[in-house]
Amino acid sequence: MKAIVQDGYGSSDVLRLGEVDKPTAGEGEVLVRVHAAAVDAGFWHLMTGRPYLLRLMGFGFRAPKVPVRGREVSGSVEAVGAGVTRFRPGDEVFGFCEGSFAEYTCAPEDRFLPKPVNLTHEQAAAVPISAVTALQALRDAGRVRPGQRVLVIGAAGGVGTYAVQLAKAFGAHVTGVCSTAKKDLVRAIGADDVIDYAREDITDRARNPYDLIVDTAGNRTLSHLRRALTPRGTLVIVGGEGGGRWLGGTDRVLRALLLSPFVRQRLLGLFSAERQEDLRTLSELVEAGKVTPVVGATHPLGEAVEALRRLEKTHARGKTVITM
Repeated sequence: MKAIVQDGYGSSDVLRLGEVDKPTAGEGEVLVRVHAAAVDAGFWHLMTGRPYLLRLMGFGFRAPKVPVRGREVSGSVEAVGAGVTRFRPGDEVFGFCEGSFAEYTCAPEDRFLPKPVNLTHEQAAAVPISAVTALQALRDAGRVRPGQRVLVIGAAGGVGTYAVQLAKAFGAHVTGVCSTAKKDLVRAIGADDVIDYAREDITDRARNPYDLIVDTAGNRTLSHLRRALTPRGTLVIVGGEGGGRWLGGTDRVLRALLLSPFVRQRLLGLFSAERQEDLRTLSELVEAGKVTPVVGATHPLGEAVEALRRLEKTHARGKTVITM
């Protein structure tokens, strides 16, 4: 079968369209014919192998253990292994997996759920990792409550577009931070206010600080972010860019965790988990019309490598999706 393959770590030049063996559903597993797969933020870390901490965590030291990229998928069940009870061939599903940038992928049945009926496969593929991350940042780490003032930094990105919508669904007053070109998008998905980071600093509105900041951009210092918080506000750092080769953006998370016990503000780093129950919650919100995936661009598998090379140099609008 055709797939986007990576034989070593590096820039997008390590990616290629190649032929690999079609997977087989083992006991408790589901083989899915991929209709669409999305690019999540972790894709770039797995492509480059940085920070090096990832390699020590079992993803592969000299090359990725799983050579096919992609971890979000929407498609139809092709076959099921022994013991599978939730699905049968022909069912439309979406969920988490390894190796979704391919014509077929395989994973345990508890990694999938029925695809929301009101979403296309392209939209459904854009949900699992980014939306679950946003949900855990707001509900679990941020403990968001109705009436709170919430600031989402990186509001037009994959996680950010979900964070804005979920914060509104939880009853918060939401301000999104984005570029000039994406202000209309952030307003369209429900933000009450928008800060253009090229023209205004998040601390310019210090007289009305935020109860919760969800930072998905990863390029502001802790001291800067804390100045925009209320005295007992909460900061949730989602991922991180830049930093050294070993820790990357996680060094800022570590500093936040070390400082938090000594200040009144809660300073947290989010290490999201791919939980089926959270995906089910999101599926219900999507079917209720409270959350809508933002798909910024779609590319067929045959053009995916070149598209990913271009995307490496830009900031995506919503989610980028690869179709089969």
